[in-house]
Order: sequence, then C-alpha cells, then structure tokens
Amino acid sequence: MAEPYTPPEVWTYDKESGGRFAAINRPTAGAREEKDLPAGDNPFQLYSLATPNGVKVTVMLEELLEKGHSGAEYDAWTINIGDGTQFTSGFVDINPNSKIPALVDRSGDKPFRVFESGAILVHLAEKFGEFLPTDPAARAEVLSWLFWQVGTGPFIGGGFGHFYAYAPEKYEYAINRYAMEAKRIFDVANQRLAQTRYLAGDEYTIADIANFPWLAPFVFGGIYNDAKTFLSIHEYENVVRWVEEIAQRPAVRRGRIVNKTWGEEDEQMLERHSPADFEGKKY
Repeated sequence: MAEPYTPPEVWTYDKESGGRFAAINRPTAGAREEKDLPAGDNPFQLYSLATPNGVKVTVMLEELLEKGHSGAEYDAWTINIGDGTQFTSGFVDINPNSKIPALVDRSGDKPFRVFESGAILVHLAEKFGEFLPTDPAARAEVLSWLFWQVGTGPFIGGGFGHFYAYAPEKYEYAINRYAMEAKRIFDVANQRLAQTRYLAGDEYTIADIANFPWLAPFVFGGIYNDAKTFLSIHEYENVVRWVEEIAQRPAVRRGRIVNKTWGEEDEQMLERHSPADFEGKKY
C-alpha cells in the first residue's frame, strides 16, 4: 500500500504530477501566446473540438439549420486542446476560461462572444425560438435538466473519466468515489426517461442536446476506455432507448463529426464552413 498523502501547509504547482495533461494544466489563467484566431464569412464563428461539450453546440447549430434557419450558418474551427491552442490570445479574448467551446455571434451590428456550452445553447435557442419553450413551467423544466448536465459533467469527466482512464496511477478511493457518482447520474436520467420520452417531457429540447453528448459515448462504448462495461451501462435501459433514438437524428449525426480529429478519416471534420463539407463524410 502506498504511503498516505499529507498535504503541505501551502500547495505549490508541480507539473510533473499532472499526468496526461501536465503540459497544459496550470493554476493560472490568461494567454500564453500571442496569436489571432481564424474567421470565416458566416454569421457564427465557433471555436471548438468534438468532445462532449463541443458536440453540444455543433448539434444545436445543425438542428437549427435542419429546421430551415439559414441564419444559423457557421464556421467551425478546431481548437486542439492537447497542444494548448486554447491559451492563445485570440481564444482567451473570447473565453477567458480557456475552455471549448466558444462562439462569436456576428449576426447583428456588433459582434459579441458567448462562452460556456450551456450559455451558448440558451443564447441560440432564444435567438431562433427553437428547443426552449416559452411557457414558464416548461421552460423551467428544460433549464433544470440543462443545468443538471452542466453540474454533473465535471463528475463524469474530470472525476470518473480522469481517475479511471487518465490519471498516471490508479487510486481505488477516487475511482470508487466517482464511479458511484457516475452511476447515480445515469440512474437519475434512467428514472426520468422511464416517465417521459425526452428529459424535459414529450419535446426534444436543449436539455437533450446538452445531455446526449455526455451520456451517449458510454452507451456506444466510445469514452474512457472500457467504462461502458465497468459501469454496467446496459442496466440503464431507458437511457439506452433515448440515446439510440436521438443518435438517428440527421443533425445529431452531422454535429458529432464537426471538429473531430480522431477516428477514421471520413469521420473527421477539422473545419466546417458549409453544408457541402459533409459530402463524402461518414456520419
């Protein structure tokens, strides 16, 4: 058994203990390099990566386009978080938190930034009048499930995912702690989806768009090594039903490959500038 860890009186940064993300994780914010971001001609400029939080926004934009909102056309630029692009001055200007995704809305007279995936979903939903009901009770239900995801995501990713798949050493306490919480999160969704078709009721909303990219990879087995087996995801039958239904939506299929830099070449899309970019792609 390893020696128990005794925290020092004052914590200091040690990049050698950072594991897989030691090169980019630091206890300070701000730009590390002066570099502008690229920009295209569309009303929205998205700077992202096809991680769960990034997929939320590309799915939302594709859903809006699917509904005929041509004003939702966007340019999507890949931000490779592994090489630290999120710490360039251009990116920090639109997200001082240096996390993807970040959006620039240039559809009006004055461009402005929107960062944090939940905020982006609400902004787009309100702007185009889609996927967020106006009835106060229905709206509250949608926002509750949206921010439920925002609150649970760190437990799934930075908690379970990190200690189970990425930490340089396996720590039983940490893995057990976050595996328990990940399973509890799935059970919350599973019990809710036993009552309703979608998370907020009978209608597909930004609550589903936010939660799907986080829960679906566990169902399909594409996240955190063998987490699907380790967490017995098959037990959550209502989540599986919901994931399989949403995964068939054309906009979801398209949105999942935008800014994707891994997998088969025909399933990757480093940049997206028009619907024509999907030609020849597998999605």
